[in-house]
Amino acid sequence: MPESMPESTKKSSNTVLWVIGGLAAFVVFGFLLLTVPALFLIARSEPQIEAVNVTPGSVNTSAQAVALPTPRVIVATPEGGVDYETAVFANIYEQVNPSVVNVTVLGTVQSSLSEGFTPRGVDPDDFVVISTGSGFVWDAEGHIVTNNHVVEGAEQVQVTFEDGAVAVAEVVGTDVDSDLAALKIDPEGYRLAPVVRASLDDVHVGMRVVAIGNPFGLEGTLTSGIVSAIGRSIPARGGFSIPDSIQTDAAINPGNSGGPLLNERGELIGVNAQIRSDVRSNSGVGFAIPVNIVERVVPALIRSGKYAHSYMGISGGTLSPICADALGVPKTLRGALVLDVLPRTPADAAGLRGGTEAAETEYPSICPDRAGGDVIVAIEGEPVTKFDDVLSYLQRNTSPGDTVSLSIWRNGQTEEVELTLAPRPENATP
Repeated sequence: MPESMPESTKKSSNTVLWVIGGLAAFVVFGFLLLTVPALFLIARSEPQIEAVNVTPGSVNTSAQAVALPTPRVIVATPEGGVDYETAVFANIYEQVNPSVVNVTVLGTVQSSLSEGFTPRGVDPDDFVVISTGSGFVWDAEGHIVTNNHVVEGAEQVQVTFEDGAVAVAEVVGTDVDSDLAALKIDPEGYRLAPVVRASLDDVHVGMRVVAIGNPFGLEGTLTSGIVSAIGRSIPARGGFSIPDSIQTDAAINPGNSGGPLLNERGELIGVNAQIRSDVRSNSGVGFAIPVNIVERVVPALIRSGKYAHSYMGISGGTLSPICADALGVPKTLRGALVLDVLPRTPADAAGLRGGTEAAETEYPSICPDRAGGDVIVAIEGEPVTKFDDVLSYLQRNTSPGDTVSLSIWRNGQTEEVELTLAPRPENATP
């Protein structure tokens, strides 16, 4: 018969078993406490997978694919559900198109054909359309503004309004140097809505603009774009230039001439006048006569039929640092280089000097071949960095008979010269 275990030994064994069991339970409970929440979070963070039907032959041949969210396109639409740009253009057109007119220029058959040639069976004194263009209402008295080149040589002019009303117009004034003309109709019986004029100081590159006119005779056409550049000089007749002109990529074509260029508020910033293209159609480079010139010229045309531009009597160009050594001036000098002083002109009377000394340069296509001419560095205290600055100042701020102060660089130092302006002659080289 086996010996029985002592009572004390039995108690010790039971105690050990309870301790081991308690520790095991504690470990299991702790493991579950830590892992279950983690597994729950991981499950929630994983992408949801759903079965999709796969068409045989498709690129993705897997039985399942991750469901991607559908892209959302957000468009800012003002009240009424129309996008901003559409609303702007529609408002401008509604506001300004009643102010825009189609200008039709009439002349006799004889005047529109080569001298001495008249087709058989045609009366040489019959009136025919010789050109068309655009214009806009200037005031409630019946004055219409357009380009000079639109009405040049006209024997009779008529204007057609948005509502189809037609009026006979009289040419009351023209200015070839700014390419502007003023017409006059009898205002009685017509709804005249003069354009609102903006300031050139508010015009900047990148601003949104629209042109309204009659390209190719298509009345009431609106085109849009931006101001591509400001301060351009565009050619006028007789070798002169129109400074401060506005360059735009808004489509301007034959027939747009004389129509308004407008800012985003529908205000006049220029008169469309020229395009630069080899095929006489829009190529993204159009030019408008700036509103500051329009505001100076048009009232004079209405009042007296003409406008007198200020005139100095010099020709030259912008001084380039690359020419400094050849001309004997500092490389840091900036200004308008005087090359020629025309005789019997204000510049001649004031003692300005043109280039008289031979200059040798490695850059004949850029630098003049004559040195010794004055460099205009300021006019009435305003710095001059290019030749167009002089033209712009004269056009914006002066009239014939005014005296201006010029700061010039001559013989290594700055001098002040007083010059009294005269009316511009018909040609740049009288």
